[in-house]
Amino acid sequence: MISKSGQSARRRRPCSVDFDPDPDRLGRPAVALDVDFSDYEAEVPRHQHRQGQLILALHGAVTCTAANGLWIVPPDCGVWIPGGVPHSNQVTSNARLSYLFVEPDAAALPQECCTLSVSPMLREMILRLADQPGGYTSDDHVGRLVRVLLDELALMPKEGLELPVSSHPKIAAIAAALTAEPGDRRTLAEWADHVAMSERSLKRLMVQETGLTFGRWRRQLHLVIALRELAGGATVQRVSSDLGYESVTAFIVMFKKALGTTPARYFAMRPAGLAR
Repeated sequence: MISKSGQSARRRRPCSVDFDPDPDRLGRPAVALDVDFSDYEAEVPRHQHRQGQLILALHGAVTCTAANGLWIVPPDCGVWIPGGVPHSNQVTSNARLSYLFVEPDAAALPQECCTLSVSPMLREMILRLADQPGGYTSDDHVGRLVRVLLDELALMPKEGLELPVSSHPKIAAIAAALTAEPGDRRTLAEWADHVAMSERSLKRLMVQETGLTFGRWRRQLHLVIALRELAGGATVQRVSSDLGYESVTAFIVMFKKALGTTPARYFAMRPAGLAR
């Protein structure tokens, strides 16, 4: 069974206690913060912001739950959360994140939660903004940097790293069981028996609630978990075994089919990533 990667033997304080002043109250077009989670608790409970928020993984990974979906944020990707959307985060023990808070209507950003690819240039601009003390005006150097940063952010492509979740009790029960034991290889018929439904009814309900067939949903769950664990430092061999694949090759085939490359190359292409 895969352990929850965000759990650390050393419990720390919530990261929000050091957000002084609160970015939500500053009224600037964008504010960035750099957070090293070796200093903070690995779980950020459900909360929301007036501003939109980009959660950028510089190292390690973060899993964000929001708006009937679960998003994995591996190195050099970010999850975009529009303002007012309740969400919670779980980070790996080695995580270092940047938070970018964006004022409503400051940029043409998505109206729904999504994972965005983040270019090296945009990443460096966010880090530069996080290093700037004090305020800025629209016409000074930092203000001009923010305008370009927001223009670039609006151009970033989406990545398919979402796992749809459902509040339906039977689907939620299956999701909870598979999240706890992702190597469980029970068939749809066996799960239907487990939740006291016919296979046909469960098949229809799964598509209705998540938009995916059971097989595709479970593969997406495996992908989300694999990205989180690999970014947290686990080996391909361990992740493959814990997810119940018969061989490392079979796991790599699944990964490549989903993301177009092998795990080693996927993380090697990301400067902050880990090539296992």
